[in-house]
Amino acid sequence: MILAILAMGAVVVASNIGVQFLIADGWLTWGAFTYPLAFLVTDVTNRLYGPEKARTVVLAGFAVGLVCSLIGTQIMGEFGPLVTLRIALASATAFLAAQMIDLGVFSALRERRWFVAPLTSSIVGSVVDTALFFTLAFAGFLAFPAAWGDVSWAQEATAVGPLWVGLALADWCVKISVALLALVPFRLITRGFAQSVAH
Repeated sequence: MILAILAMGAVVVASNIGVQFLIADGWLTWGAFTYPLAFLVTDVTNRLYGPEKARTVVLAGFAVGLVCSLIGTQIMGEFGPLVTLRIALASATAFLAAQMIDLGVFSALRERRWFVAPLTSSIVGSVVDTALFFTLAFAGFLAFPAAWGDVSWAQEATAVGPLWVGLALADWCVKISVALLALVPFRLITRGFAQSVAH
């Protein structure tokens, strides 16, 4: 159980650091590749220890994320704070909502074939996370105080609409890809745990 909390904390910290580094011509950050592992941690914990313990792990990750965001708001980068208040709010809200939904979907499907619960819950959680984060963080139609962060750059027109929508789609594609790849460690960890308990 403590390993799950440490793993979630490590994923959150790595993602908060990784999000500062742009790749793919600015369409993605390294955080896009580490953050989806939070769903893996939640799902493995849920499978091995049940939803209550998984909820504890999620709340621990939420607390670590809040601390990271608060620290980020105090560190000045080239264009102001590394984390604006608006992004901090979006990140915390999206994380908690998406992980709790992942937990609920997984629990509802836990008796299906081994891959159904982790894959479905991760996909649903990823949709919620992406939609909530990018809308709250960057949508121009939401009125936040100007001091919480300038998002005018995210309204630039692209082939799929405002830039922030394109960024959200790119991020979501990575999350789905990681969700598919994460089935391998999910299976290995849960099967290994079951075999060790059997012995």
